[in-house]
Amino acid sequence: MNEPILLIVDDEKATRDGLRIALEDNFDCYIASDIAQAKAVLKSETVDVMLTDLRMGADSGMDLLEHAQKLSPPPVSIMMTAYGSVDTAVEAMRRGAWHFVTKPLNIDEVELLAKRAIKKQNSGPQSTSPLKDTTTDSSSVSSTKGLERLIGSSTAMHGVHEMIKQVGPSKATILIEGDSGTGKELVAQAVHDVSTRAKNKLVTVNCAALSSQLLESELFGHEKGAFTGATQRRVGRFEEANGGTLFLDEIGEIDASTQVKLLRALSEKTIERVGSNTSVKVDVRIVTATNKNLAQLVAEDKFREDLYFRLNVVKISMPPLKARGDDVALLAEAFLKEFAKENNRPVKPLSERALNTLRAYSWPGNVRELRTTIEHGVVMSNEETIRLNHLPTRIQVNESIHKTASEAQPPLIPQQSNPQTTTLQEDESFDLAEIEKKTILKAIQHTGGNRTEAAILLGISRRTLHRKLNSIQST
Repeated sequence: MNEPILLIVDDEKATRDGLRIALEDNFDCYIASDIAQAKAVLKSETVDVMLTDLRMGADSGMDLLEHAQKLSPPPVSIMMTAYGSVDTAVEAMRRGAWHFVTKPLNIDEVELLAKRAIKKQNSGPQSTSPLKDTTTDSSSVSSTKGLERLIGSSTAMHGVHEMIKQVGPSKATILIEGDSGTGKELVAQAVHDVSTRAKNKLVTVNCAALSSQLLESELFGHEKGAFTGATQRRVGRFEEANGGTLFLDEIGEIDASTQVKLLRALSEKTIERVGSNTSVKVDVRIVTATNKNLAQLVAEDKFREDLYFRLNVVKISMPPLKARGDDVALLAEAFLKEFAKENNRPVKPLSERALNTLRAYSWPGNVRELRTTIEHGVVMSNEETIRLNHLPTRIQVNESIHKTASEAQPPLIPQQSNPQTTTLQEDESFDLAEIEKKTILKAIQHTGGNRTEAAILLGISRRTLHRKLNSIQST
């Protein structure tokens, strides 16, 4: 399968090259320094994702957005600018941008957005911008929701289930903590489903996907004329969730100004739309989630202590998948059925070797990573069972490396045929640096040079891998 095509448009060479280097592991990257070059690429290639600067000399990225939207199919476009404001973002959305990021760029954020953009492109036109598609109506959720979707019989998950049953029907504000991919959004859905508000809406806002200016408008709404592009009154998410539940995902990402406004909304149960001095009463149950340690952020003066205590009335901690024992097998079985139905294929079992490999894997991406792994297996298998070779390369390589390492290690208790073999000889030594080098190079080889997959396989960040590779190459 060909890599998705990404077009980077920026008049600054350092930005173009930096983005290309960061993203080329997962994309076939094209670069353009101006609108004319970008249009030439768009004409010759079917671009999946376009990252474009707003201002490039006399050129405007807005014009390029409009041009790209006329293509069939149009690329998913992300606007980059050092001049971020609400009115600029609104105009970019109007002209076809899917997302809007400000400079200086956070490379990890851009990489995540690009990957999400590909999922949007693959899912078709019904998938909308994260700035727009943030509402879930509880009446439209499938029957397999709430507690039923929180699959697991481990001790850790049993505790989560019991906590949801206990606090769900209450009015308490809930903070859900856990690593990315552990299923915090499913916990929020379950809390809503067992609450007295289940007949009303669960409204979700991803705080990490919005700048501070956009987030304020998204949460509290705005009046007509509040800023350029505000052509009519807009009801915010607090009002939309009135009588229901408001789920604020990635709450640790909100800035100090938004924290103050959120604290007031929680304390007084009223909000004010942007551009208005009139208070609006709201009846909303707040559930928040974060993959950060909010208590640590409070200690570092990065999160208001009074807001933290308002949000942390009841805390639910989601365990990482690696701590959930044989929940891996239960989840895998559920995902096998889901993706077999979705792809109109028979349900195939995992081979014993494949299942054992999944059980032994560390799952840095947690349940989300397991889900995509099973989807890969369902799609790639053309046999009666899903074998190890049908799973993603990183899973196969992980099994290979662990097997090699196990075979290379001497037994913990050597055979006693010769008493001298029970201890290491004095002249024996282990070169840990050399072992690390060989392991890294083997991971790179097995992933076909894909450094992102190699980093996941090794359990380190890609930046750490790059640093270690630079160190290897300099020796």
